[in-house]
Amino acid sequence: MTDELPGGLPELRASDADREQVCEVLRDALAEGRLDMAEFEERLEATYKARTYGELEPITRDLPVPGVTAPGPAVSMVKGPGGSGDWAGRIVGDSDSSSQWGVAVMSGFERKGHWTVPRRFNSVVFWGGGVIDLREANFAAGEVVVNCVAVMGGTQVIVPPGVEVVVRGIGIMGGFDHGQEGVPGEPGAPRVVVTGFAFWGGVGIERKVSRAERARLKEARRQEKVERRAERRGELEAGRD
Repeated sequence: MTDELPGGLPELRASDADREQVCEVLRDALAEGRLDMAEFEERLEATYKARTYGELEPITRDLPVPGVTAPGPAVSMVKGPGGSGDWAGRIVGDSDSSSQWGVAVMSGFERKGHWTVPRRFNSVVFWGGGVIDLREANFAAGEVVVNCVAVMGGTQVIVPPGVEVVVRGIGIMGGFDHGQEGVPGEPGAPRVVVTGFAFWGGVGIERKVSRAERARLKEARRQEKVERRAERRGELEAGRD
């Protein structure tokens, strides 16, 4: 999805919305490992201090997304899939489906990051462990099935907030987690059906926000503290007057 911002020359003043879109690019870069925390915080501080397009443009110049470009009729930035509530474009159809299997025999496997969950994904774990992380994934359909077989091993399914989870698996001398059932999904969000069985093993299901969302929440808390300190300074200065 592309957001159009009012463009202009480098000396034109940037808006709060312009700064927030640069912050979103930085959060995505942090989540993808393109920036470490020190670089993220340094650029974030520069973003909030920026007053013009000319000051904003260098902050995302070396990142692989369109940043704020001062000259020209418009400034465009591309947003990738986000956390909960951002489902547009994440149901991509079968043509983009990736691997349909995860297998671990006396070993482990992970499916995480930006990948496409097929209509049916099969996981087999024997004396091992598997992680199926759907927080940053796209989906081949509005309903996908994650079939988990865990024998003397364990599989962890991680879903983002907002998706509906239906559990149809069973545990035989093992455990199959039903704790995430009953939570209604957000409009437009996919439905994840977890099925299979666990024998002397376990299948766990948990909800977690993505790294980008955690970074956003952390930054929101930091910015709230900055604003509170600014308000206190303003009150003290007003008292002296």
